[in-house]
Amino acid sequence: MNRRNFVKRFAPLVTVPFLMNGFKLNAYPIKDGYNKILSDTDKVLVMIQLNGGNDGLNTVIPLDQYDTYNSLRSNIVIKQDKILNLNSNTGLHPSLTGFKSLWDDGKLVICNGISYPTPNLSHFRATDIWMTGSEYNQYLTSGWIGRYLNYEYPDYPENLGNMDDPLAIQIGSTVALGLKGYSENMGIAISDPDSFYQLVNGSTTGPFDDNLVGKYGDQVKFLRQVQLDSQQYSKQIKDAANKAKNLSTYPTNNTLANQLKIVARLIAGGLKSRVYIVQLGGFDNHSNQVQSDDTSIGTHATLLQRLSEAVLAFQNDLKLNGIEDRVATMTFSEFGRRVASNTSYGTDHGTAAPLFVIGKNVNPGIIGAYPSLKNLDNGNLKMINDYRQVYSSVLSQWFKTDSTELNSVMMKDFNQLPIFKNTTDINENNSDISSLIYPNPARDYIEISFPFFKGGQGVSLEIFNVLGEKIPPRQTSSATPQEGNLRIDISNLSAGTYFIKLGNRFEKFVKM
Repeated sequence: MNRRNFVKRFAPLVTVPFLMNGFKLNAYPIKDGYNKILSDTDKVLVMIQLNGGNDGLNTVIPLDQYDTYNSLRSNIVIKQDKILNLNSNTGLHPSLTGFKSLWDDGKLVICNGISYPTPNLSHFRATDIWMTGSEYNQYLTSGWIGRYLNYEYPDYPENLGNMDDPLAIQIGSTVALGLKGYSENMGIAISDPDSFYQLVNGSTTGPFDDNLVGKYGDQVKFLRQVQLDSQQYSKQIKDAANKAKNLSTYPTNNTLANQLKIVARLIAGGLKSRVYIVQLGGFDNHSNQVQSDDTSIGTHATLLQRLSEAVLAFQNDLKLNGIEDRVATMTFSEFGRRVASNTSYGTDHGTAAPLFVIGKNVNPGIIGAYPSLKNLDNGNLKMINDYRQVYSSVLSQWFKTDSTELNSVMMKDFNQLPIFKNTTDINENNSDISSLIYPNPARDYIEISFPFFKGGQGVSLEIFNVLGEKIPPRQTSSATPQEGNLRIDISNLSAGTYFIKLGNRFEKFVKM
């Protein structure tokens, strides 16, 4: 059930007035008690973990800071004539040809400068922080996805209602901390559905000795319990795999592609799991990140090529199977790398880095300015957006969680980012109008989806250029009571940056 259908069926006959050039516009608020209905979803999130700390500066390259970029890492810098230009300010590593295709198709959003206050540079601790959604000095035993699933299914595993499938799946041998609920793992770990834990007629792999002792007894028991937890879903997984085929050609000798191939097949086969986690390792490139005679190739280039080719094949598979409307893919890594390279043609542990979200329903473009290469924090990039802003945006905009659930899962209120197109579904308490403007960057028009404010106050809307001059907007379609959308014609504006003022809040958009 999307918000448009929801409003048609349930919206009360009470309207909230908005003012645009003196004309009153009406949008229906969401009545208390109905928010939880919006959490019912068939949407799927696929998370790609880039283990080791990806070098974001050689992944997404700030063309408008190229001279500084070149001076700080001259031995690993990507030459300007090899960069895949996205616009005049930003480019991609030459190995990311698949991501460039997704960008051209409007299926890629880049979130710049993602980190958190006082970042930790330990692989293990930083990974735990990203998995749990915690502060740098906060130690949690539950994961952010696990808490979300725990909220949706509070009686797991005893009572799942009509949900017969695993809630989440980790491709690999163990369940990630991100899938840990308050007391239970909310997901399972699998390898290949066709050889799932050497399953024979639904049985286990053999009798277990419950009296294991010695140094590794507890660890072996844990792994066996994960195996048993996974086997209870073996029939559903095998049935889903048998109902679908991979319709895209995946690259060979690519471990990430092999994992995404399984994920696409399970989703296409009707498995109702909401979250999948897959992994690509090898990003801890302290040395030999590039080849000294050609910085566009080397270890990092190979990893980015595998990522790019695997994700493009996966997205094509979703499209050919008719399910790309339902799936969003997100990359993440425990941290970025330092701005200056080392003498070993590599990079050391750093902080902020870009994060990618891919899918048919993303709001394509770039979110957040690239961190300054001249204004550094002890040699590291400063944070532009908190990683939990991404998580909050995914939960609210993609999974349709209400404000109560969002605050429970994230344990703090984070401003959302305009990651998805369906921003009319943002929870009613969101006050970040960047989430209400799309497309951004825009060419001929922008649409503004008014938040569902409680109360009856009017809200004015104005547009300014970078000099602070007010620009008369062209209103090309009125907001309907059901949708609350307003389309503004910007075809008469020259290319550049502009600011929307809604009430007393500002947000910028870019005219291409």
